[in-house]
Formats: sequence, structure tokens, C-alpha cells
Amino acid sequence: MQKEKIVDSSETRKVVDSLTLFDDYFMSVIFDKNIPATELVIRIILGRKDIRVKSVTSQRTLKSPFIEGKGVRLDILAEDAAHKCYNIEVQRDEKDASPKRARFHSSMVDSRMLKAGQKFNELTDSYVIFITEKDYYRGGLPIYTIDRQIKETDSSFEDGSHIIYVNGSYEGDDDIGRLMQDFKQTESEKMYNKILADNVRYVKGEKEDNEMSSLVEEYAEKVAKRYGESVAKEVEERVTKQVTKQVTKQVSLSTTIKTALAYGIDKKRIIDRLCSEFKLSEEEANKEYEKYVVTTA
Repeated sequence: MQKEKIVDSSETRKVVDSLTLFDDYFMSVIFDKNIPATELVIRIILGRKDIRVKSVTSQRTLKSPFIEGKGVRLDILAEDAAHKCYNIEVQRDEKDASPKRARFHSSMVDSRMLKAGQKFNELTDSYVIFITEKDYYRGGLPIYTIDRQIKETDSSFEDGSHIIYVNGSYEGDDDIGRLMQDFKQTESEKMYNKILADNVRYVKGEKEDNEMSSLVEEYAEKVAKRYGESVAKEVEERVTKQVTKQVTKQVSLSTTIKTALAYGIDKKRIIDRLCSEFKLSEEEANKEYEKYVVTTA
């Protein structure tokens, strides 16, 4: 049985065409179990070509050991041949890229790295990498590396915990600049890194003989539907606001006329006030006045 389409296919296509690697779900589909692509990104960000990724999962949920404790869902969680762990997150909204969140991600990753009976010195390095669409620290740098320091001696604490912020707006003529341009690119043929371009082309179904990934299609349909619903809601809110404004105006106008009549204010002064306060023409003001004169007669 053919799956029922949520929205028109042309709308789905538009959403898919607009997706970039800064869309966390799309990015997760691209990198899930994709060792070459993940290895490429980690090597470029850390500036090391010796890293060998051995496993990658996307949208991995780490639950708190406490019943009411907070868990976290990771965009990408990878492990290399030396058992070092890498959590990569894309963040479009700066509110979602706070240092406290990075700290929480780091603690959740670390808490899964040792099994019962293992010694603390067996804890390997962990990297939490936030790729932010804008320059979070406003320093104009491509990368900001946060490692713990001993203040008094100005030396490294060497606990193996690393937090890295990558400036997604950086477009320098180097590996990290080209990588960030790829993350913002909607068209695979304009991407610099072939590994990423090939995967984006395949998942989006940019070739005529290639269908888009079912996961991306389903996601795009939901996005298109949500967009349609949000537009409808916006129209409804606008109409409701307009109607409320009109009702409020009518009540205020009614109260003004009734109060003026009760105090015996003459017609000319009432008409003048209606024209100035409610922006009515003299003819409109007279019509409103006559309604309440008849009613109160």
C-alpha cells in the first residue's frame, strides 16, 4: 500500500532543496553510521589527520541515571580507534549553545565511558564540538578551544575533557573555512569536500535517477506541513486580533456616546469627539450617534 502523502510533493521538494548541514536532523541522516564523513569533519576541526573513527551514531539519547534527571539527545556521537569520544552538535540558535549546555553534554558523555571496575585513569579524552551558525564568542576566530586550566600556575589541568566551539560564519580560505561553507551550502555541486557532497547529493536525491532518502522525505513533509499550519495559525491570529480590535472599538464608542448623552452633552460636541477620537467621518459619527439616541429615547 502506497504511503499517504502529508503535503504536495512540490512542497516537500522545496523543503529538501533548502536543507543544509545546519539542519540538525538532516545532518544526523547524513552522518549516521557514516565513518568517512565523520572522520573528515573531526580531522579538519582538530587539525589532525591521524584520527581513525571506528563507530558513529546519530540522535543518540543518553538518559540520566536518576528517575527525574535530565537526559540529552546527541546529534552525533563517535568513537575513534583510541576509544576517544566525540559529540558533535550543530546549533542555529545561540541560546542552545550555552557553555552550561556544553558542560552538561561533556558530563553525560564522560559518564558512559567507564564500566564497573575500571579505574579513573582509564578514562579517555572526550570532545564536545558545538558548530554554531554564528560566531558565538564574537572573536572572528574559526575555532575556540576550551580546556581546563590551573589558574595559579597557568598550566593545563590535563583531565582529557575538551569543549570546542566552531564558528559557522567563518569563510576563510582554509580547510575549516571551506568546511563551514559546505555546512551552509544547499547544493551539493557547490560543496568543496567530495565526501560530504556525494552524501548530500544521494540523500537529497538530486540526480534524476535517484529518489531522496525516505527519512529526509518524511522529515521534509513534516516541515512543510508545520509551515502550512504556522501560516494558517498566523492568519487566524491576525483575523482574531482584527476582530477583537473592532469589537473593542465598538464597545468604547458605545460607552462614549451613552456617557455623553447621560451628562446632557449636546450633539455637536459628541459628533466632534467621535470624529477626533475614533477617526470617523462626520457621516459615520452621525450614524453611530443616531443608533444610541433612538435606543435611549
